[in-house]
This record gives sequence, C-alpha cells and structure tokens, in this order.
Amino acid sequence: MKTSIRKGDVERLVGARHWDPFSVLGPHVVEEKGRRFVSVRVIHPGAQGVALMRDGEEGPSRTVLSRVHPDGVFEAQFPGEAEIFPYRLEFTDRSGYRWEQHDPYAFGLVLSDFDIHLLAEGSHLEEYEKLGSHVIAHGGVRGTAFAVWAPNAERVSVVCNANHWDGRVHPMRSRGESGIWEIFLPEVVEEEVYKYEIRSREGGKILLKTDPFAFRCERPPRTGSIVCSIDGYEWGDSAWMEERARRSVLDGPFSVYEVHLGSWKRKEGEGGPYLSYRELADDLVPYVKEMGYTHIELMPVAEHPFDGSWGYQVLGYFAPTSRFGRPGEFMEFVDRCHREGIGVILDWVPAHFPRDSHGLASFDGTHLYEHADPRLGEHRDWGTLIFNFGRREVANFLLSNALFWLKKYHIDGLRVDAVASMLYLDYSRKPGEWVPNAFGGRENLEAIAFLKRMNEEVHARHPGAVTIAEESTAWPAVSRPVYLGGLGFTLKWNMGWMHDMLSFIAQDPIHRKFHFGELTFALLYAFHENFVLPFSHDEVVHLKRSMLDKMPGDLWRKFANLRLLYSYMYSHPGKKLLFMGGEIAQWEEWNHDQSLQWDLLQWDSHKGVQRFVRDLNRLYRETPALHETDFRPEGFEWIDFRDVDNTVVSLLRRGKDPSDCVACVFNFTPVPREAYRVGVPFPGRYVEALNSDAEAYGGSNVGNGGSVAAEEKPWMGRPFSVSLSLPPLGAIFLLPG
Repeated sequence: MKTSIRKGDVERLVGARHWDPFSVLGPHVVEEKGRRFVSVRVIHPGAQGVALMRDGEEGPSRTVLSRVHPDGVFEAQFPGEAEIFPYRLEFTDRSGYRWEQHDPYAFGLVLSDFDIHLLAEGSHLEEYEKLGSHVIAHGGVRGTAFAVWAPNAERVSVVCNANHWDGRVHPMRSRGESGIWEIFLPEVVEEEVYKYEIRSREGGKILLKTDPFAFRCERPPRTGSIVCSIDGYEWGDSAWMEERARRSVLDGPFSVYEVHLGSWKRKEGEGGPYLSYRELADDLVPYVKEMGYTHIELMPVAEHPFDGSWGYQVLGYFAPTSRFGRPGEFMEFVDRCHREGIGVILDWVPAHFPRDSHGLASFDGTHLYEHADPRLGEHRDWGTLIFNFGRREVANFLLSNALFWLKKYHIDGLRVDAVASMLYLDYSRKPGEWVPNAFGGRENLEAIAFLKRMNEEVHARHPGAVTIAEESTAWPAVSRPVYLGGLGFTLKWNMGWMHDMLSFIAQDPIHRKFHFGELTFALLYAFHENFVLPFSHDEVVHLKRSMLDKMPGDLWRKFANLRLLYSYMYSHPGKKLLFMGGEIAQWEEWNHDQSLQWDLLQWDSHKGVQRFVRDLNRLYRETPALHETDFRPEGFEWIDFRDVDNTVVSLLRRGKDPSDCVACVFNFTPVPREAYRVGVPFPGRYVEALNSDAEAYGGSNVGNGGSVAAEEKPWMGRPFSVSLSLPPLGAIFLLPG
C-alpha cells in the first residue's frame, strides 16, 4: 500500500520530534488526485501488529493496518469512506498478547480557546482545573486529559505504564503560542503513574518531568505523578466554615501548635515509620484539642523529595505528600480538625524550589519557572532556585496554588515561609552578586506585587482565612491591607521579640537586671504590625538546643524558667505559636527522623509543663483581656517595669471592655518575694487564676492561697494595690473576682 503520510512526518514521529502529531496520527480525510478517502495512522513501536475494529451496517469488521515504518508506524486507508467514523484499535505485541483501546488521536480538543486565552495571559485562578491530569468523559469515553505548560519544547509526550514509558507512543498536541500541550488518553484512569517526556528545542535534550499540577505523587524516593481525582469527598465542616467567615482572628484567641507530621509521633515495630493521615486524625487532633490550642500549623505537606528539607523544598505543589496517605485522607484529617474546633494552617513556600532534575528546574530545557541569571534565580544559602515572579504564567501558577489549598482542602490559612528572601534582591548576597530593580533599588518589585495580589485574592475569595508572613526584617506594613500601602498579610511573625526573649531568659538570673531592655524593647513596636509570637522549629535545631535546654540553672530552675517564659509569652500582646515538643519540655533538639520524646511524660516535671501549657491555653482562650486587644495600645499597660534590682515586672492586659482585665506579675529570679506590692485598677478580691509555680506543674507552690484582696492603698500610679507572695522564677495571673 502506498502511504499517504509524508516521509518527513514519519521520520519525525519515529524520532520523537514531531511538534504536531495530531496532524499526522489518528483519522484523516485525505484528498489525493481527485479521490477522497479516510486514512487512519498509528504509532506504537512495541506493537507487532495493529488492527482497526469498527461497527458497520453489516456487522463488526476488522481491518489490519499496514506497517509503513519498521519502528512501529502503521496505516490503513478506507477508499469507500469520505467522513471520519468511530473505531477502536487492536494491538498485538511480540509475545502474541492482544488488547483493545480507543485511539487518542481520534479525539478533539479538551481545552477551549477561552481556557487557552486565560491560561496564556495568567488570569486563570483555577489553573489546576485545566492543567495537570483529570479523569473525564470525552466523546462518551472515560479516560484522562493531560495538559502541561512547556513553551520551549519541541515535543512533549505523556509516558506511563499504559505505553511502556515510550515517549514515541503518545506525543501531545501543541496549543500554539500559549506553550500548552494537551492530550486525552482513553481508558487511562486513576492510579496510572506518569510523567512528561519533553524534548527541548535547546539541543534536543530529553527531559523526564513530574507533573507540576499533579494531585498525587509516588512516595519518595520515587518521583512519578499519579492520576488522581480529588473531587467527591463529603465534607462535614460546614458549621466551622460558616463560623470562620463571620469571626475575626485579630480579636479572637489564636494559639498555634506547630507540627511536623513525620516526627510528631512514629510507629514502633511496624512496617512503616510514619503515622498515616487517618492515624494522625485519631491521635494528634484529640491531643491538640485537649491541650487547648486553637490551630495546628503544619510544616509543608506539599510533596517534597528530600526528608531533610522538612518540606521546605517543594516539587509537588498541588499534592499532599504521599508519605502519610492519599489526598482524600488528608481531607479527612482537615475535616476532623474542623469538627473538633481546630483550624489548620499550612506552611507555604513560594520563595524557592529545589534543583531536582525531575522537577521545575529547567522544565522545558530553558529557565521557565526560574530566572536565567543566577544573580536573580539562585538562593546559594539553600542551594535552591527562585521563581521568576515577573513572568505572568509563573505568578499565576503560584497564585492558583495558594487558592487551591484553601478551596479544595478547606485550609484556614497559609504561613508564607522566607518572605524576606522574596522582598530583597540583595538577600544574603554580597555587592556584585545581585541585580538592582528598574529604579536602582534592592526591592524585588515583582515579588512584592505577587504577594500583594496573593493576599488580596485569598482574603476576597476565602473569608476568615489568614495569611501569615515569616518576615525577619523591618519591612513596613507587612500586616496592613494593600489599599493602605501594606503587603496585605493578616499576621506577621515577631522574630525580634523571639530573639530578645530567648536571649534574656538564657541569662543567669543574677545578670538579668542588666538585660531588661531585651525584655521590654518589643513594646516599643508591638502595635506596628499584627504580630504572632513564635517559638518555632527553627529555634530547636542546628545546635540551638531544645527549649528546656536553653534555660539556665539546675534541673529545677530549668523547668521553672521554661514555665515562666511561656507565661510571659501568653501575657504579651500578640498571637501565640509553640513548636511541638516544647509543651512536654523535650530535652533533645528536634530531629525530623525521630518521634518526640513522649517517654519523658513518665516524669512529673515534664508532665507538669504539659499540664501547665494546657491550663495556660485554657486561661488564654477564656480570658478576653488576653486576646481581644492584641493589636491595640489600649489593650496593654505596664504596671511596673522599673524594678530592675528585684528583676520583677508587672503588666495589665485589658479587653475591649476596659473593666475586663488581668494583672500579670513575673519574678525572673529564683528568690521568693514576700509582701511584694503591685498596683491594681479596681477594689475587691483578685483570683489567682494561674500560678506557674503550682505544685501540680512541678513548682514549689509559693503563692497567694487562690486569691488576694486589694487594699485602698495607691501604688505605682494606681488607686489600689495588692500585697503578693511572688514565687521564685514564677508568674501569676490575677483576675478581678
């Protein structure tokens, strides 16, 4: 048979270089020398033979295709047909095994021209609904639609088990200048493992890439994407979501338990080291509820290849890590949190991504997601690459990803990692190692614009959701609305307070009076931003020692100092965050490959700290004065911060109703103070609502018998005062009775 395929097209197909395979493969109406016929062309290098199966008026028929190239190009011509007709293909391999399937090249477009237009201009905020892999019915046939952005590719193929990972079998359709490639593979459904094989125009290099939009990935160290539908989960958190939209996090309690899911608790003596999402829902969620936290913050759960990155070097931006289970099981985990009244915050990492060859780096053989200039495109500190925020497709990829977690997984907030590295072009760079912006400055204008838009879209589309910046510099108005000139975050980590407090508390008590500035300095700027006070994972790794081990003194003093530190944190304006293990006074630094030291709870001292943190959270949630006015100057008053010699400070927190208040007194020395007078605003009795030195917490039980009466004796500028027994290295919280 004389083939109707041009020789050049055949050579490009078998060489896996054809940029427009749909113009050759599949059914085509051919007009040749005045005659019109249908030609069906197939490529399958692994096939010994191919036959076409069709239903006609006279019943089923089978036509064997002729091999027109030894590398597996086949064709059949139907002279009596002038229009394309439905058919199936029967393949036979060299062992004689036969199978049938629909021809992918007989199906039309999946993405509309309007989809392509929105994707190309970077305005499709649900990009994940179009790109990636999606199980659909197309032309009445169930299969998977694949689409990927690779504008500098010469050819892109889906490779998977169904085609024996041969890039010649299923080359994709180019959608022109948009740079998007698509194909529908009939009968390929969920659980199929796949990648994209990309031939770059730059030297014809062959790249094998994980799908940037995959909803599920293989468990590391394997790197394949998996076809997966994430629709269909029946959520039971409607009451939570409705309430979240009505309330403001700014004037409510916000106490966060930061968790690394892989090391909170490990299995022992079983096949795998990790608890699954369902097991975490059974164990972690009740624990967080019992401990009184309002939110869990999860260190990155998006798929990442390297355990040692703790999740901060992400490659599967749309896939919860398979280390702990399937996407639906992560939904169940979030749902369980919400049903128990616990919010879920995710660490989100748009600041950088790893260089892994199967990931985003040089995705189509060019610097697609990253800058080509290493002065703009590399983080040498982390050995990672920087997103090109000025490229509309890249910015839209990240923006749609942020919205994806909030919509599809009902996440309540995003804590954006390493914001400072995004804001400054000279971040951790020497002169000559960075490129100024268009105005000669050090500000990354494209990243700033991206962050502003991200915050605007999150707050507009998901009422009640929060965005939190880990930003370690004095960049102004990080947590102020964009329309007021800010970056638009809801909250910002107060890194300065954290460093000052840890420096102060690490001093031997006899020297603390010389470091009072570290204790009080944060009040000079406490209301410039909406701050979170963080004792995060970063403070208990890399030889920084655990929270307990940072404390000075003997064993008793270490525990007392830790309870005192937590007390001061909860009295200070700002929301709260504590990394897991801090609540049980873990001795060892955090290790991502090991479980927390839960066995320490056999000791009363550790059990006492855990009990204290639980009661501290309870007091914080039940006392409006401790959370309602975190970001208003009228919510905080010093009672006395001048008693340097005794190293005692006292303060007053007020709620929206000024009569709603709590007096907090802190003794930063190991010396009990008897008859220590403190000014208070109202007469009557004051209940000792919490005493960090209580015996139940492992303390010496110095206190005030549960309450103390105010005397009409002016003190410290107040009309009334109380005479207190101050516990050593202790804190007391007094509520008007």
